[in-house]
Amino acid sequence: MGHRGSQLALWQSRWVRDRLAEKGHDSRIEIIHTTGDKIVDVALSKVGTKGLFTKEIEEALLAGTIDLAVHSLKDMPTDLPHGLTLAATPIREDPRDALIGYGLTELPPGAKVGTSSLRRAAQLRAMRQDLNLQDIRGNVDTRLRKLDEGQYDAIVLAAAGLLRLGWADRITEYLDPGVMCPAPGQGALAIETRDDGGPGQLAARSLNDIGTHTCVVAERGVLAALGGGCQVPIGAHGRVESGTLILQALIISPDGTCIIRRETSGSVENAARMGRELGDELLAGGGRQVLETVYGTIGR
Repeated sequence: MGHRGSQLALWQSRWVRDRLAEKGHDSRIEIIHTTGDKIVDVALSKVGTKGLFTKEIEEALLAGTIDLAVHSLKDMPTDLPHGLTLAATPIREDPRDALIGYGLTELPPGAKVGTSSLRRAAQLRAMRQDLNLQDIRGNVDTRLRKLDEGQYDAIVLAAAGLLRLGWADRITEYLDPGVMCPAPGQGALAIETRDDGGPGQLAARSLNDIGTHTCVVAERGVLAALGGGCQVPIGAHGRVESGTLILQALIISPDGTCIIRRETSGSVENAARMGRELGDELLAGGGRQVLETVYGTIGR
């Protein structure tokens, strides 16, 4: 089983290992350092490369040196290498973003807020043009240390990582998806395997959670329709209520001045189609122009 070298990635792999053991499957963890882990001095939104946190792990899968890979689903491109498949999405943790340090309305004018996400920064700008948004890199513990050292007044992180690492008490405010739309797949784990019907794929499938799977299929359908990677200002969040899938999504300009937001609902069986259709609606509603601007900026 391969994973990245961070504390959170290790927690995720150990969690998957323990769930597999409960079902009678033995596994061993192997750390693989990815391109995204090695780039520590450049904002991810400026790198412009899909698969920053998955490429080397997927190469190990294809080479047969590992049989399963554990990812944060939001880091995974929608197009997987030939021969690989998303075998399972275990039960999801809280998908919301979280503020640490100050709450949204408590942040003083000009407060320095750290985030590595263009999506988060753009939505914060839409709500608070007065904030001083700064890039922050590093693992969860590194970012918390930088906050504690006073380098930032507040930082924004995925709530899921903090909850998994036992740091729920550090969260000042959870940001509702209607306030800050999460990244597609945020809070969910992805178990990737070779698509060969082998023991790795079969073992992984035993951990799939149908409710999580439904929501993330819809969210990744939005992402696929928009042609986006994990570092563009696209948000998508699905939830199932009484058998109905409710899906919201947005595209936002980096400066926060242009927001295209749409919502739809329908049968859970149509999750993938709903996601693609909602993505098409976003593009038709002005999202195409926003993305062209973003990709042009990334490409320079």
